[in-house]
Amino acid sequence: MLTSCSRFSRLLKSSDMNLKYNAAVEYYEKKKFYNALQLFEELVPLNRGTGKAEETYYYYSMCHFYINDYISAAYHLNNFVQQFPNSKHAEEAAFNNAYCYYLDSPGSSLDQQSTLDAIKQFQIFADRYPESPKLSECNKLVDELRAKLETKAFDNARLYYKMEDYKAAVVAFNNVIKDFPATNYKEECLFLSLKSAYLYATNSIDIKKEERFKSAIENYGKLVDAFPDTKFKREAEKIEKILEKINSDPEV
Repeated sequence: MLTSCSRFSRLLKSSDMNLKYNAAVEYYEKKKFYNALQLFEELVPLNRGTGKAEETYYYYSMCHFYINDYISAAYHLNNFVQQFPNSKHAEEAAFNNAYCYYLDSPGSSLDQQSTLDAIKQFQIFADRYPESPKLSECNKLVDELRAKLETKAFDNARLYYKMEDYKAAVVAFNNVIKDFPATNYKEECLFLSLKSAYLYATNSIDIKKEERFKSAIENYGKLVDAFPDTKFKREAEKIEKILEKINSDPEV
């Protein structure tokens, strides 16, 4: 161990750039990425414009990736593709650039900017490399990321409902269905949209109630049209009977 540390210290101090490069590649291949990174960090500017520039920057970018520094890795991998578009590593670098954003994407309860960035980068990758064998994996990851956005949107809508901001809840539940037509939350969105519309109308000033109760009835129709045997049938029908009664006798 002491011998290894001593060797690495000598390499850092060495002025022999070929020796440093070969040692950095050796560390990289042995998965000692922190050691490799320190050497490549010095070599990147020194090798710029030389025959080793491409390989040096590729290794340097991937070192960031393998030490889980995904923000830095994404930045450098993207730069690599811009600087060396015809490199044999360009396709891999472009995919890993997008994959960095995927790995940096947090749970659905947190801010989803990295999720949006990942989807964008995967789409750029697919456009740039339409014949890539990575496309299948790319599409699978995008589906996973969109599911996370879908859950985030549904949770936000449900939060409006729990906060009793029923007007915002109706809009939010409808937007989930609009933005994610095949969503697994569609049935619950339609039911909670109905319930929110009903509660919003109930709590409205008298002059606004009639119009809003009619809107709630329309939401009931959307639910039963899409899900005739909805699991929310009993409660939905109970609300619908109240709405029909109010509609036929506004004084109720």
